[in-house]
Amino acid sequence: MQHPKTKCTYVGIDSHKETHTAVFLNCFFEKLGEITFGNMPSDFIEFLNDAQKHKQDGTDFLFGMEDVSAYGRALAKFLMANNYPVKHVNAYLVAGERKNLGYEKSDSIDAECCARLLISKFGKLPDAEEDGRYYILRTLVVRRDFLVKCKTMLKTYLHSLLTQDFPNYHKFFCEIDGATSLAFFSQYPSPDDLEGVSAENLGLFLAEHSCGFLGLRRAMQILNSLGETPPVHEIRKKTVRSTIQQLQYNLDELERIEADLAKVYNEFGTTLTSMNGLDLVTASQFLSCIGDVRKFPTPAKLARYAGVAPRSHSSGKKDIQFANQLGDRELNSLFYKLAVRLIITYKSEYEKGKYKAVNPFFYEYYHRKRAEGKTKAQAIKCMQRRLVNIIWTMLMNGEDYVNPPKIDVEIPNPDEP
Repeated sequence: MQHPKTKCTYVGIDSHKETHTAVFLNCFFEKLGEITFGNMPSDFIEFLNDAQKHKQDGTDFLFGMEDVSAYGRALAKFLMANNYPVKHVNAYLVAGERKNLGYEKSDSIDAECCARLLISKFGKLPDAEEDGRYYILRTLVVRRDFLVKCKTMLKTYLHSLLTQDFPNYHKFFCEIDGATSLAFFSQYPSPDDLEGVSAENLGLFLAEHSCGFLGLRRAMQILNSLGETPPVHEIRKKTVRSTIQQLQYNLDELERIEADLAKVYNEFGTTLTSMNGLDLVTASQFLSCIGDVRKFPTPAKLARYAGVAPRSHSSGKKDIQFANQLGDRELNSLFYKLAVRLIITYKSEYEKGKYKAVNPFFYEYYHRKRAEGKTKAQAIKCMQRRLVNIIWTMLMNGEDYVNPPKIDVEIPNPDEP
């Protein structure tokens, strides 16, 4: 009986911005050929024609690509549109295969290692994503993360500018990126701009931009805090106003991105946001990192992909487990942040001295692991593994998460989270 592996010619592809390199292997790991071609749609047709020269008789092509979402996405879509199977080969697997073989890194070697993994892990590698919704969702998530980083840098820079002329501005505006704060400093970027401005006029300005929350009293506090200051150079004023314009655009763009993110996320019909602590942004980040959960047959597969499952080193009667530093580090970070978020406590609004946990179940689970002698990091890692099971079940079966009732909890140690 013919083995399924003998029915394929294996093609590993290493993708780059301008060119791709393809290496062809048979089922016995013998190299059949190599092709380097351009990253243009017209080059893909020529590549398929040239690839027929390296195809063994009686076999079908099986393609494996390390990159199916960036430089290699166009090629992956082209191959799938022409009914060729395309597998996604994890970059960590390629690096491990290259290290095991003792090869130096090159395009040809990476493509060969990709093809070798197609053979050695036959039937175990996930298919390349065909659903364009995950690509769009990932685009929005990455764009939002970039805007958040830019917002942090702009706020820090604006703070450094304002503290030189308004060292106590935080006493009047609790948030530097608030609507009233931005309007005020855009209109009055330096103390000398407030000369001749009456408290009544400034109060009306503040009331207009704060929807009546601030007014004459706050205006008097601001004016009374100003002393005699030398005139500020016009360039500094322009710099403050320019920074505020950039920050305001950033805030508006974030609002638009999150609106688009909500529309795309709702198309998936998932139930992740039913868990307290998982808002729409975090749920979108999880979904964009995991993709189609059906490529992970069990929660254990997802745990290994996220780097949550420990690595076991055993010899004889010894079996030592180490933290897994491989896997998707972004997804691992999401599980870690969610675990920490679920054990946070807050003061009760109605009962003085009482504390409630965001999620009493995980709060009790964390402290039970700590009582067993585990370190904080180990207890959090146990929570991450439980969360993998929950997230996998919610995505696979579309089930809502049943949040435990919020009850009073005791804080055993002020140093604990």
